[in-house]
Amino acid sequence: MPTKLLTSERLVLPPLRRHWILLVRTLTPPVVASAVGLALVDVVGRGLFPADLRLLVTLAIAAPLGMAAISVWLRWEGDSLTITDQRVLLEEGVLQRVSKVIPLNRVQDVTTIQTPFGRLLDYGTVEIDAAGPSGAERFAYVRGPLRVRDELSALIDRYERGAA
Repeated sequence: MPTKLLTSERLVLPPLRRHWILLVRTLTPPVVASAVGLALVDVVGRGLFPADLRLLVTLAIAAPLGMAAISVWLRWEGDSLTITDQRVLLEEGVLQRVSKVIPLNRVQDVTTIQTPFGRLLDYGTVEIDAAGPSGAERFAYVRGPLRVRDELSALIDRYERGAA
């Protein structure tokens, strides 16, 4: 959650994490490769290699998988999209933290992109086109991208009517 909200600012949408499907997509290849490696070592190698060697190879396969799982989870946990009544905050990373702030008065367009699978599981990419040199900011694998788009559009409309 963003720790630096302005004093007059209120949350419209609490920090949104990326969809869980990102964890599945990222971890599936190493899990499958590890399962194949473990099957070869423990099933095929049962009669060929001593138990101590099989144990060492099993640990050598499982340790990188565990490290990969922790790394992916930390990256997933560190990314968030927050919408307040004054701005949009995009935060990414754990060790190297990147925070992007887009004031509502600079938002020109909000686009959502969803694949058929994304529509089925309710995730997609939200692209926020902002005035200025930074251009469009993309946040992929957002949960409920249509809700995010609609909330942002309503906020922008209210902001423009209030400014006029």
